[in-house]
Amino acid sequence: MIPLRDDTPRVYFPYGVILVLAANVLLHLYVTSHPPYAREIIYRLLGVVPARYAHPDWARLAGFPAMGALPFLAYMFLHSGWWHLIMNMWMLWIFADNIEDVMGTGRFLAFYVLCGLAALALHMFFNMEATAPIIGASGAVAGVMGAYVMLYPHGRVLTFIPIIIIPYFVRLPAWLFLGFWFLSQVFSGLFEEIGAPVEGIAWWAHVGGFAAGMVLVRLFMRPERCHYCEYKGNDFRFS
Repeated sequence: MIPLRDDTPRVYFPYGVILVLAANVLLHLYVTSHPPYAREIIYRLLGVVPARYAHPDWARLAGFPAMGALPFLAYMFLHSGWWHLIMNMWMLWIFADNIEDVMGTGRFLAFYVLCGLAALALHMFFNMEATAPIIGASGAVAGVMGAYVMLYPHGRVLTFIPIIIIPYFVRLPAWLFLGFWFLSQVFSGLFEEIGAPVEGIAWWAHVGGFAAGMVLVRLFMRPERCHYCEYKGNDFRFS
């Protein structure tokens, strides 16, 4: 299922969303301007390799420099290819403007980064021995999606569903679209744990980011900016 747009209006211009989009695109342009071997070096240095932190002696022998916490931020702005980047930025564009609406730009950016860190934490919990770098904005974007389902559960998402060769378009309530997406990540992560891995997809990062977004939105939202979200007084309606 591919979301095409949602029907929740925005009130304020999404400066923070534009900034995140621009940072991701510009960094990807910079990375892709390098030859393939140099890109791999960038991904390993600025992406997060869990074993680098779990086994510092191995990291020194493998030639990792001491870069502190930089990869924990940088990883969520790196992408393996244009399709990876486009899909993440498309999901961000559809759902994040309404989240920035209720937070303001500064709070939204802090919320976004924290969701990315939470996504990374859960990924590392399940993959501490991994020597492959994790990169991509999907964990942070999943946090935006988790916040969206809390604030706008009955918003409608125009969704493209390819059925063999027949394109099918349907408007789904946000709770159904995002709930299905979240459960698919959970089950994919569980299947991977029992020995059916899908290479290149950090399922637990998606789960961690989504869950963090559901929790953190209560701390970062400003009720006076919540023009269209579903709440009653200062309390949310989760029905």
